[in-house]
Amino acid sequence: MVKFPALIVPENDGIGGRQIAFFAAFILPIYKLLELPSILSRFAGGDLLLPALLQYLFQTGILLALLFVVSRLDKPLLEYLEEKLGKWTAIIYALYVLYFLFAAALPLLDLDKFVYAVFYDTSPTFFSFIFFFLVSAYVCARGIKTLGRIADLSVFLFLLPFTALIVMSLVEADASNLLPIFQYRFEHTVSAFTYTAPHFSDAIMLLPLLGNLHYKKGDSKKIALGYGLGGVLTLLFLGVFYGVYSTIAAREHYAFAKIAQYFPALTVIGRIDLLLVYLLCIVLFVYVATPLHYATDLTTRVCGGKRRVWFAAAFNLAALLFTLFCNQHYNAIYALFGQYLFPVFWVLADLFPLALLLLILKKRKKENKVRA
Repeated sequence: MVKFPALIVPENDGIGGRQIAFFAAFILPIYKLLELPSILSRFAGGDLLLPALLQYLFQTGILLALLFVVSRLDKPLLEYLEEKLGKWTAIIYALYVLYFLFAAALPLLDLDKFVYAVFYDTSPTFFSFIFFFLVSAYVCARGIKTLGRIADLSVFLFLLPFTALIVMSLVEADASNLLPIFQYRFEHTVSAFTYTAPHFSDAIMLLPLLGNLHYKKGDSKKIALGYGLGGVLTLLFLGVFYGVYSTIAAREHYAFAKIAQYFPALTVIGRIDLLLVYLLCIVLFVYVATPLHYATDLTTRVCGGKRRVWFAAAFNLAALLFTLFCNQHYNAIYALFGQYLFPVFWVLADLFPLALLLLILKKRKKENKVRA
């Protein structure tokens, strides 16, 4: 039987409810501001807000269920699983190591294309993108507290440039581009909903953080409000982006780098909006590194808390090789995920965690009856 350490993440070295709320509000949305606007525009046109709203409602329901369970436990969720499920926990962890590596594929490819297209005027060398993996490996080698500290910083790294870009974009945005509402058939909304499943697996992206949380009164409200704020900011961005680009929005990739480029003052003072984009890129780097961090963390727990640095290096090396050899098949991989592999996200990111939650609640009720 696999023996887990009694407590890998001490209470004073873990993550707090406020930090998870900031992560949900200011780090989770960043990936949705990259390729998602053009994808939703391609499928749903001016109705792009509808599938996004449905995705957020779906993920909010799952997150509220997670928060309900976490609030009923007297110890962190992962510690409770290790104690009650024993060797089965190692199997679950191994499954989700594979899932997080799988889920990292599209963000890695998107980041690769984005960095090369936006920041390099000439064809970049192979070593230009290695810097990200060095930073990612460092983040992965650190504990969960590192993500908490970054979440605190994200308030400024995300909110200030995001607000500035939106204000600059409003000058050219036309709200009538979103009208009439429901101009497309509902099947277009369904297609957009399924194709963008990889972009909206938010609850599972918060689950490892919730699993290390020493729950305190009011944490559920903070986290739920944080996620709601992230959803509002994302929907606002989508609406403004389509208001600027209208029917050509589907052809405009890397949305947050382009949304403010028609701000009139830029013709005089230059592309100062890119300074804001650089700040958002820091948050984007953190988001892309997060699945690799989770894979490292779960593997380390299975192995008794040892060799974390080696696992971090191995996963990031694998991610680098994947990006290097698969970036030429970007369109094919995107189509594969969006058209055929979206059920993987529904099952492993949504349905299986909910089933596990039901099992935990059942065990908890039995324990309470025995004590009574």
